[in-house]
Amino acid sequence: MAKKKKKKGAGRQKWILISLALLSVAGAFILYKHLSRPYFLHYTAFGIDLPVNYTVHGIDVSKHQSVISWKDVSDMDIDHIRVKFVFMKATEGLENIDPLFKSNWKQAGSQKIARGAYHFFIATKSGKVQALNFIRTVNLQAGDLPPVLDIEQSYGAAVPDIQQRVLDWLIITERQYGVKPIIYTNVDFYSRFLAGKFDDYDLWVAHYLVKDKPRIKRSWIFWQHSELGHVNGINNFVDFNVFNGDSASFEQIKIK
Repeated sequence: MAKKKKKKGAGRQKWILISLALLSVAGAFILYKHLSRPYFLHYTAFGIDLPVNYTVHGIDVSKHQSVISWKDVSDMDIDHIRVKFVFMKATEGLENIDPLFKSNWKQAGSQKIARGAYHFFIATKSGKVQALNFIRTVNLQAGDLPPVLDIEQSYGAAVPDIQQRVLDWLIITERQYGVKPIIYTNVDFYSRFLAGKFDDYDLWVAHYLVKDKPRIKRSWIFWQHSELGHVNGINNFVDFNVFNGDSASFEQIKIK
């Protein structure tokens, strides 16, 4: 009897080892499929490769896209990929207003596309006055995206001056809308002029020709990955972006 029990126990142990081995093989196969999966896939209709590991896609526009048919933008659906958000240029510098902002804002809203507005920052000019230009122009409401400061060029200004003017714009704008603004810039500019001073602000970062994500040593919320996209209803090239999160997270960042 004792001898038979030993055989039965050995058999059970053998099957356990076989099962573990099979699970290991299956796990390795799943990991291989995941790692070998392309980060980008080409979508002919959009004219570019899109990062497949993100689900919330959007665009940004200005007068350079000319008059837009927002219904065509909203209706475009390619393999369940749609334009779910748009950031549009509102203002620039001390007093300039994008001539198509008001119509873009109204029509994108009528199509239920999540919308946000950005200010193109001139680093040599007063951040306070530039903030007032944006505030006079943009009426943000519940459901809209937070305001964005677009800063890409130094125009020869010193780093401390740039940082102070940027801070002035951010503080005044946050006070007005009750929500922390987002900073848009590229990887190089952020590293040279902003890093270490504005790391507690959400970042929308521009970085092209990378495989899976922007090469930046901090967290980011939006990624502009191409400037050569195509969308129905827009005749010119358009910038494409993704949100770093799922649909539920995207809803959370909207103004309440």
